[in-house]
Amino acid sequence: MTKSITPVRGERIIRAILVLRGQRVILDRDLAAIYGVSTGRLNEAVKRNAERFPEDFMFRLSRAEHAGLISQIAISKPGRGGRRKLPWAFTEHGAIQAANVLNSPRAIAMGVYVVRAFVQLREVLAANKDLARKLVALERSLLALDLRTQRRFKEVYETIRALMDTPAPKRRGIGFTADLDEK
Repeated sequence: MTKSITPVRGERIIRAILVLRGQRVILDRDLAAIYGVSTGRLNEAVKRNAERFPEDFMFRLSRAEHAGLISQIAISKPGRGGRRKLPWAFTEHGAIQAANVLNSPRAIAMGVYVVRAFVQLREVLAANKDLARKLVALERSLLALDLRTQRRFKEVYETIRALMDTPAPKRRGIGFTADLDEK
């Protein structure tokens, strides 16, 4: 009897993708959760197959990078039930290679979703760059207009730029909160 593999939602994978050292990566703990294995099992499989993971597939975080992540996304501190070693960061190619070395049905199935998440993120970033390039071209053509019209267009451009910035996700407070405003 085979188990059905429940895919992880694409948004969850995209939220797990971070930018470190100018590269989009997924930390080992997030990748292990996506592939349905423990972080220790993932790291053991990678260690046993080290020749399959060149430097551009994965790298270990520095202490400073890890400290920054601890303060940003609430990773538990070592000594308090947290990690003893610095985490690994997997690039898109490293994440796929990890699915191959794990060789479990879930890891192989989820590898497809991980690739799609990286591709989707790349498309979103490319679309924003294209939009920014078009705004610059419009601003240059704006110089030929009168001062009053220039001010109005400047307000429009600033509004568009504000809309292009992705807002931080709204988080609920810890503990019980009564949502009296929502009905």
